[in-house]
Amino acid sequence: MKGKATKNPIFAFTTWIRRQPPKMKAFLATISGMAALLFLRMVVEDHNNLFVAAEAVHALGTFVLIYKLTKEKACAGLSLKSQELTAIFLAVRLYCSFVMEYDIHTLLDTATLGTTLWIIYMIRFKLQSTYMLDKDNLGIHYVVIPCAVLSLFIHPTRSHLLFNRICWAFCVYLEAISVLPQLRLMQNIQIIEPFTAHYVFALGVARFFSCAHWIIQVFDTRGRLLTALGYGLWPCFVLLSEIVQTSILADFCYYYVKNILGGQLVVRLPSAVV
Repeated sequence: MKGKATKNPIFAFTTWIRRQPPKMKAFLATISGMAALLFLRMVVEDHNNLFVAAEAVHALGTFVLIYKLTKEKACAGLSLKSQELTAIFLAVRLYCSFVMEYDIHTLLDTATLGTTLWIIYMIRFKLQSTYMLDKDNLGIHYVVIPCAVLSLFIHPTRSHLLFNRICWAFCVYLEAISVLPQLRLMQNIQIIEPFTAHYVFALGVARFFSCAHWIIQVFDTRGRLLTALGYGLWPCFVLLSEIVQTSILADFCYYYVKNILGGQLVVRLPSAVV
């Protein structure tokens, strides 16, 4: 069995990756990300579809959670705090969509918010006995307050009302780090059951599509998109937020793919992955 495992190309490749120093891992991750961006730029004709795809994948991940809760009648491994943060930024973004720009994203966000609220209800009231309260120990205020303060100082400079511009900035910043309580919970338990792993991986894919959309648009417009977003630090912080939320989930997505390709449905995380 040991000889077969050694000959497995996937096992050999992941073993080689683990043995590389941090700088080499960072270099390989950067190269892989650039290759993926180039591939998407060549394959996807309308790059706005990447943003729609991001929201669709997020919604799909949420439906995976609904299936888990209805089938297993348990919410072990899920962070209630991450779901509540998701509901907050979706609600704020919906408000901004209604008063600033009503389009297909509004419909997708409405569907995702509805399912997220249902998940919160199930965890809080129907499946409370299986909720890992002691493991879900990252305070929401550590996430919400910095985003709120930052949005007061760095927000869009367009012609909309100041309150609406601050709300828009707040939901952008909060979305970028709303998954932190879920990652903290997974770090605490280290063994992630399949449905939760599928959901978090879907979040990672959604964040990558969203980040790819912004980066490709910036290159296609030769930087004019950043100017269209406004002036000052806001355009840079929009792009930075997209990169941050993608990077946060990159490690988990690596271990998810590694375990799935290795034939393991349960994802096992090292203690320092998040």
